Amino acid sequence: MIRVFSAIVCLSVVFTNVSTQGAEPISSSSSFQISPETDWHAWRGRHGDGHAFPDQSPPTDWDEETNIAWKTTVPGKGHGSPIVVGDRVYLATSLDKLEVREIYCFDRKSGEKLWNLPIHAKKATPAKNKKGTQASSTPACDGERLYINFLHDDAMYTSAISLDGMILWQTKITPYVVHQGFGSSPFLYKDLVIVSADNKSGGAIAGLDKKTGDIVWKRDRPKTPNYPSPVVLHTSGKDQLLMTGCELVTSLDPLTGKENWEIEGATTECVTSTVTDGNLIYSTGGYPKNHIAAIKTDGSGEVVWENGVRVYVPSMIVKDKYLYGVTDAGVAMCWEAASGKEIWKGRLGGTFSSSLVLVNDTLFATNEAGETFLFKASTTDFELVSKNKLGDICFATPAICNSQIFYRAASMEDGKRVEYLYCISKD
Repeated sequence: MIRVFSAIVCLSVVFTNVSTQGAEPISSSSSFQISPETDWHAWRGRHGDGHAFPDQSPPTDWDEETNIAWKTTVPGKGHGSPIVVGDRVYLATSLDKLEVREIYCFDRKSGEKLWNLPIHAKKATPAKNKKGTQASSTPACDGERLYINFLHDDAMYTSAISLDGMILWQTKITPYVVHQGFGSSPFLYKDLVIVSADNKSGGAIAGLDKKTGDIVWKRDRPKTPNYPSPVVLHTSGKDQLLMTGCELVTSLDPLTGKENWEIEGATTECVTSTVTDGNLIYSTGGYPKNHIAAIKTDGSGEVVWENGVRVYVPSMIVKDKYLYGVTDAGVAMCWEAASGKEIWKGRLGGTFSSSLVLVNDTLFATNEAGETFLFKASTTDFELVSKNKLGDICFATPAICNSQIFYRAASMEDGKRVEYLYCISKD
């Protein structure tokens, strides 16, 4: 049965926020224990690499009438992905005409709106690329607080929010000059929330104390536009904070921000969060050149292989010894991760911005028209499982956990864009 709820925008309290870094944090009245099996707590899931928890069986076929547990309206516009923690679903949105950037909380079982919280009001910093939004960042949750990045007043701010919908702290990270837009999401590592905001004014990567918002460490970046989210991966025997772009590939100690190694490479503008096979990371970029490159993470800086395939926006997946990607132009591809040897490619169709998600041995890839292709993470041939359409516009990556798919898309209704959040489930 489909249950549709209209989410009413509540602007009785609107915040024109400034940094509260160093202020005594407000206590949160509720918390959840993050479960890797049933939750999807941040951008690209439990490890930041697009791998869903194994041994689950989400639907492989759906449409507006099939395998939809619920559907709820999301006011405003955004391309950030939903996250799922405990019995709640969270996402960011922007009410552009009112210049308000918000977080919404929905009931996981029913889709009913539980609360919405304005994070910033007025002094908006709109995207210049028509595909961008003012809510393209995905929240992260540690079970005690939510963390979200927004542009406000020509700067990037990170905010912490209680699970009951109260602002706990806000920290200004760096001034921000928009070139295309902004969509970098926070990454949680031990007691830190790690954020980035590369831009033409000179950006930064920073590690913030989760409880207070105090900046524990901060590293300045070149004055070039760039869009990846930071990610910590265990590679070459240790945890490394990896960033690509600004014509660099950079590895930092995630606890201190101290440089492990940095090489010239990648390209000026990257978007994807990099992935690893344990020894190599895979940099992708699309401006001013297209490339995929495999780079050793032992500090040698060796580029093992490189090609000119354009996987600019959708982040990739490594499974076992193979690398999988979808080009922006809609071609699924598989390479041998160590050598770069092309194993297969298959035409999907459409233009892609959403990133890959892997469930067991099946890859989920959604194009900008709301078509989701399921294909096998095969090491021999392209094998399409199914093709499903929901909505007319989709840039967000789905969250897949506990055999449910949480999917954000928009439909064109009477000439107007209307955003929805869906729960796709067999039950």
